[in-house]
Amino acid sequence: MLRSLSIRDFVIVDTIELEFAPGFTVFTGETGAGKSILIDALALALGGRGDASVVREGALKTDITAEFAASDEIEAWLAAHEFNADEGGVLLRRVIDNAGRSKAFINGIAATAAQLRELGEMLVDIHGQHAHQSLLKADAQRMLLDGQAGLQDEARAVAAAYKAWRALAKQREEFETNARNVLLERERLEWQVGELEKLAVKPGEWAEISNEHSRLSHAASLIEGAQEALDAISESDDPMLSRLSTLTQKLDKLADIDAGLKPVLEALEPARIQLQEAVYSLNDYLGRVELDPERLHEVEARLEAIHSTARKFRVQPEDLPQEMATLSAQLRQLADASDLDALRAQEEKLKAHYMSLAQKLSAARTKAAKSLSRAVTDAMQDLSMAGGRFEVVLNPCEPAAYGLEHVEFLVAGHAGTAPRPLAKVASGGELARISLAISVITSSATATPTLIFDEVDSGIGGAVAEVVGRLLKRLGQDRQVLCVTHLPQVASQANQHFQVSKQSTKDGKTVSRIDALDAKARIEEVARMLGGLEITATTRKHARELLAS
Repeated sequence: MLRSLSIRDFVIVDTIELEFAPGFTVFTGETGAGKSILIDALALALGGRGDASVVREGALKTDITAEFAASDEIEAWLAAHEFNADEGGVLLRRVIDNAGRSKAFINGIAATAAQLRELGEMLVDIHGQHAHQSLLKADAQRMLLDGQAGLQDEARAVAAAYKAWRALAKQREEFETNARNVLLERERLEWQVGELEKLAVKPGEWAEISNEHSRLSHAASLIEGAQEALDAISESDDPMLSRLSTLTQKLDKLADIDAGLKPVLEALEPARIQLQEAVYSLNDYLGRVELDPERLHEVEARLEAIHSTARKFRVQPEDLPQEMATLSAQLRQLADASDLDALRAQEEKLKAHYMSLAQKLSAARTKAAKSLSRAVTDAMQDLSMAGGRFEVVLNPCEPAAYGLEHVEFLVAGHAGTAPRPLAKVASGGELARISLAISVITSSATATPTLIFDEVDSGIGGAVAEVVGRLLKRLGQDRQVLCVTHLPQVASQANQHFQVSKQSTKDGKTVSRIDALDAKARIEEVARMLGGLEITATTRKHARELLAS
């Protein structure tokens, strides 16, 4: 249930704070006062689309907050999405600045508009003032039937199965059309993969063999250079290491005479140790490096083969292993795709899966169509359409994403007439009444705690309006119902009544104002709705009678 709604700087609203009660609540006011703006603001808090145009002129941002009571289902959703429950309630907030940037919050935690919409669909069901117009569209009729019967998941499964089936069918058709091209492409890939398999380049091999080639091709120079260094350091007639050792011994004796030479001695000692380490390393290196012309020839041949193949495939030598993996994957895919028998078998399997789901959906729709037909027909009798009949017809069609049938709403406005398509026989008033009946019936079938009707009683008047009011009030006994209405017969049935009006501010701007009406104020408002601008004693009396009834 909606507990409260706070609106800041939205269209022509500056500041509004509203507290809501259970039952049936109405919003009334003169045309253009901003009654539907409240619904638009709430829709924004529930994740609806919004841009900079919703920000009140001269304001920096629009800020809308809606507080709802939380059921067990809502609390489970909040926990699953890591939004902490707030003392058995849930707080939705939407902020849009004058640059069009939007922010959303659930219980004070940043959220996405998609999360607001998902949660909002569990909290509120809005029936717009143009709902009756959408009833003329086949898609809307089908979706309404599926929604009434709770078949949305089944319909989505059928659509997904159809998509998978048709995608494979298209692949099979393309193969049959382009069989020769596919065969040529497969042969090309087989030759390329065969070439790479024979070469069998391993990941990292190019870098390793390049280093080995560099070492083998310069082996003589490496041996000569290392030996020359070793001679200079330790094996010549007057090697550096011997000279340095002699020098340090001499300085060691002189340091006993003058301690000022000790720092020089300390600096030379590490150099002597490093030279000795270099001798060890050079001896080890010379023991490992050798001239191997045969191995050098093998390495050069391998390098040439890899380089030549890379040039042929127009890739870098080090990328050949990845190129082989890519081409092999393409070949496997093409081999699978070019197996026509396998494709046909898989296509039949997917078609059978689709048909199974679609037939189950058809059976469920048939049952739901009978139920909805009876319920709307019964409601029509109370809405001044005595003898009228409503039928939901399922016309078989070729398999499609939505199933195996077209859903069509038929109506007979009077007894003795054959039902015909809704768009062809229903007048504006009849269509509005049928739409309202469907809205009330479908809402009764859902668990949504708050229902909003935005001028869905348009085109209705007189005794029918009183019946509509009773329908909405009866619906309000089980859940919270909010209704924007222009009918006094509907407004008089409400448990809570808000009046929406316009007023001018000191700076000449127009803002929308909302007041909760007490018993006396309700009489005045219902009288205004009955008699227009001039309220007389007669209209007040009539208003009191309506409210008393």
